[in-house]
Order: sequence, then C-alpha cells, then structure tokens
Amino acid sequence: MQLLTKIPLKKQPINQIDYASKLLLIGSCFSENIGNKLTYFKFQSAHNPLGNLFHPKAIENLITNAINEKKYIDDDIFSHNERWHSFDAHSNLSSNDKNQLLSNLNNAVEETYQQLKNASHLIITLGTSWVYREISSDKIVANCHKIPQKKFLKKILSVNEISESLEAIIALIKSVNNKAIVLFTVSPVRHLKDGFIENTQSKAHLVAGINQVIDKRDSFYFPSYEIMMDELRDYRFYAEDMIHPNKTAINYIWQRFSDTWITEKASKTMQEVEIIQKGLTHRPFNKNSKQHQQFLKNLQEKKETLLQEFPFMKF
Repeated sequence: MQLLTKIPLKKQPINQIDYASKLLLIGSCFSENIGNKLTYFKFQSAHNPLGNLFHPKAIENLITNAINEKKYIDDDIFSHNERWHSFDAHSNLSSNDKNQLLSNLNNAVEETYQQLKNASHLIITLGTSWVYREISSDKIVANCHKIPQKKFLKKILSVNEISESLEAIIALIKSVNNKAIVLFTVSPVRHLKDGFIENTQSKAHLVAGINQVIDKRDSFYFPSYEIMMDELRDYRFYAEDMIHPNKTAINYIWQRFSDTWITEKASKTMQEVEIIQKGLTHRPFNKNSKQHQQFLKNLQEKKETLLQEFPFMKF
C-alpha cells in the first residue's frame, strides 16, 4: 500500500558532496537546518554569515558586497529601539554597540568573500518573492527590523526579476570561483503573514525563476519545498506554529538530500561521526566505573582514527 506520493530523486551522478567539499549555505532559515546537519556530521561548511536572508535580492547584495570587499561605515547602519541595525543583515547581527555591529558586518563580508573563492558547493535557499523597499533610500532591504511598515513599499518580484537576480548571483560566483557548483532550493517554510494566496504565488515565482536558470553553468535544484508539500503532506510534520517543519520533517528532507547529493563513501563516514557524536552526549550512571572508562577509551580511539583521515574535524 502506497501511503504517500514520493518525489522521484536519483543519485546525483557528478559533483557530489564528500568530506573534501567546502560548502557555503546562504538563504532562509531552512539553510540553518541543513547547515546544522552538515556541521553535526563535521563537513567543511559555513552558513549565513549575515544571518537569514529570505529573498534573492538580499542574497545578490551580500555576494556583490563580498566580491567588492565592501567596508561598512557609520552611514550604512542606523539606530532603532536602542539597537544598531543594518538593512543588509538579519537582526541576529544587530548590536547595542555601533562599533560591534560594524565589526560584525565587515567580518561577515570578508568571511563570505573567502568562502566564495574556496567553495566547491554553494547551497542557496530562497524563502519568498516578497520584498520591502525603504522609501527614503529607495533600496530593497534584507530585513525591516520591526520598523513601521509605512516606511516601506511592499512588492512581489516577478519571475523574470527573480531569474535575472539568480543569473547575476551565478555570474558573480563564477567570477571568483569558476568551479563552484550552485545548488538552489526553495524553503518549505510558508510565509503566511503575506497571506495564503500570496505565499503560494511567492513560492511559484521562486520555482519558476529557478527553473529558468538551472542546468546553466553548473547550477541545480533540490526540491525541499516539494518534498514538504507532497511527501510530508500532514500536520504531524509541522512544529507547533503549523508553519515550520518539525524535527522529523527536517530529518526526512535531510535524508533525501543526503541520499541524492552525498557520496556513498561520505555516507559511511557520517555513520562513524554519528557514533562519536552520540557517544559524546552519553551520560553514565557511574563515570568512574571501569565500563565507562573503557567506553571513553574506545570513543577516543574512534576520534583519533577519523582525525587521521580528516584532520579538520573538531569534536
């Protein structure tokens, strides 16, 4: 009996991810979910230097600034509700200290530039087609930082505007790293504050825009959104807000991603890493017992064996 409609996915024949790969993830909060998985399994990865970025224009802006080695100055930031913010970054980077924010921004831009030059894979997760343009500067912002909405004009990016932005992103990446693989995905998180119909329109624009650029210059698509909407079409796979995927859904989509994009050899290494990770969280009844001391010795030997092959791993 078939109890779900499963999206057919085949193992990526080339450009797969292994432990030699260097990955940079940029985009919506789902980038955090996948990024945390990659971190857990000790891949060489980094995600969202400027925090969550939800639409393609914000991601294009980050990559442009990184390649141009932009230096943020006082005029690029502003104070609101006793904190300093940047319209280019998520509120996670905001600070009570103006100089601290400038340091955070400039470090993030420098970090992004270095990662762009060295990345084997960039995973870009788009969350929404809706954008806000600040009226006074006529600039599309990455985050409104709870400033009153009357200060912004809200609009939805057209399919062509999205594809043009994605083309620009790919061209920018290739200008500093011609070998990088760009993998797009659409976040399964629904932006229902925009409205139910508006969210559907937004996701449709993203999918259509991506499909105009994939298969060009080493760019691909992974159907995170479609897996959530079709394979996991049940509210038991959602968090309490009934919007975000819960842990079970995240693990499921991660497994589908892993089965498609990660090499068989790396998958075996992931199993070894997970044994160590679970061992590190083990809480004994008696930490001084011979049994536990032997357990720790065996665990240390497993770590040393892995580190001989993958010295960049840190537990």
